Amino acid sequence: MLRNIDPLLSPELLRVLRAMGHGDEIVIADANFPGEAMARELIRLDGIDAPRVAKAVLSVMPLDSFVEDRAVSMQVVGDPEALPPVVAGFQQIVDGIADNPAPIVSLERFAFYERAKQAFAVIQTGETRVYGNLIVKKGVISPVADG
Repeated sequence: MLRNIDPLLSPELLRVLRAMGHGDEIVIADANFPGEAMARELIRLDGIDAPRVAKAVLSVMPLDSFVEDRAVSMQVVGDPEALPPVVAGFQQIVDGIADNPAPIVSLERFAFYERAKQAFAVIQTGETRVYGNLIVKKGVISPVADG
């Protein structure tokens, strides 16, 4: 056990988050997402909802501050302006936990899939709400000045 680490962050997931570099992306995907087909590396967290996973991930991973699209969701097919409740929940988490909060940008479904294929890893959750998918881009932690 470790102190101050969310217990949802398994050794496998912590390894992936630590191995990611600046600009790498990770997908937090719902239960319907084609994770096996798309992931370079797939981590399963069945039974856990996607916002809970986002909260755990963002508790240890900095969001990139150099780009606007540091957090990306999938647009609703046929209604790209819609804001699904699960995405509104993601936004609350980004606003409340991320060190570099920003509005979540949405991508058309197939553009989201193409971006997800390039991600460092996919975390497949048990999220059953549709459009419960989020891509987050890793930022940097500034060095601490010697005192």
